[in-house]
Amino acid sequence: MTVLIAGAGIAGLSLGLTLHQIGVPFRIFEATRAIRPLGVGINLQPNAVRELFDLGLEQDLETIGIRTRQYGFYSKHGLRIWEEPRGTWAGYNWPQYSVHRGRLQMLLYDALVARASAECVVTGARAAGFETHKDHAVLILDSGDRITGDLVIAADGIHSALRARMYPDEGAPIWNGRVLWRATTQAEAFFGGGAMVMIGHDDLRIVAYPISDPDPDTGQVTMNWIAEKRFDPAIGWKREDWNRPANIEDFLPDFAGWTFDWIDVPALITGAAQVFEYPMVDRDPLPGWTVGRVTLMGDAAHPTYPVGSNGASQAIIDARMIGAALVRHGIGPDALTAYEAEVRPVTTGVGLANRGSGPDAILQRVEDLCGGRFDDITEVIPLADLAAHSERYKTLAGFSVEALNAKPPILPRDARIG
Repeated sequence: MTVLIAGAGIAGLSLGLTLHQIGVPFRIFEATRAIRPLGVGINLQPNAVRELFDLGLEQDLETIGIRTRQYGFYSKHGLRIWEEPRGTWAGYNWPQYSVHRGRLQMLLYDALVARASAECVVTGARAAGFETHKDHAVLILDSGDRITGDLVIAADGIHSALRARMYPDEGAPIWNGRVLWRATTQAEAFFGGGAMVMIGHDDLRIVAYPISDPDPDTGQVTMNWIAEKRFDPAIGWKREDWNRPANIEDFLPDFAGWTFDWIDVPALITGAAQVFEYPMVDRDPLPGWTVGRVTLMGDAAHPTYPVGSNGASQAIIDARMIGAALVRHGIGPDALTAYEAEVRPVTTGVGLANRGSGPDAILQRVEDLCGGRFDDITEVIPLADLAAHSERYKTLAGFSVEALNAKPPILPRDARIG
């Protein structure tokens, strides 16, 4: 019995590690010819970190990641709206990590090769389609090769070829009018380190957090940052390439006055060696992910705006939920149906919430109420309202402190097929 996985990103590799853990043969088919550490910084929420710990990756995460200690929202004038502890500082049994996406992908890949051999990942093999039959499924590559297995799992991202086969009339991803510029810069840490900040409002904002320890010589960290600006969607900015080099003059002037006593945003932007640009896109939630012995996961199933630090975390949760469904139902379509029934309602809710800015909506509310200037935030919004707003998203996305700490593991470490 073999599970065929299309895509060796965070979703596909997490699923490969999960299948190896529970004793299910698998092969991953990756379009690129070499697995390389692409991307910039991401955050892993405690619910996903728990699953990576259960895969035996505790020490590896400590090596490549920074424990996120604090998360905060600030107005365009650098004034604190809301701060809260994160990870173990917030009472979770597991930390939250800020990490370079490429380093996480390589960690997962190296662990998978060490445990299951390099032959389990086939590179230069782009998924193009599938067939599903009563007792088997077929993954079709763009080379024309046909690989037969028991199940096919699409982990091939927002431009998933397998999703397009299920929904041929869906069209391109949906752009919301915002463009993101992402990079890393060597800079001084703020607020004692391990802090993630979001500054601005819906039309213009910046997110920043460290993804390295301080350099022993300079004392500086590798600071991941994302600048975001809203445009008129009618101009049709449809460029979804993660690796498109950007011209900082397209957005640097908008942040000219954003120099505060704890962060210098223009210096952060100009200090980057290279900046990448892409539009903020997602897709409408689907009515179903599963066709017979084929299903979707990760961004192939539920691409969402990068709001709330939830994308990579949910991909890891998907992998574990698929593994748990296989343990309960066996390697067949019943497992895929059970996985979808549990996960799709949650991710649909998160995706729709992220379209409304998710936890970030508080920034625009403050902008609307006072233009981002205040002496005491409680005179603008009561602290109880700020706390309740933050908690609602955690509950929706599945990482409320009390609920997560009390929840049994998705997959016990000794779980095995049969």
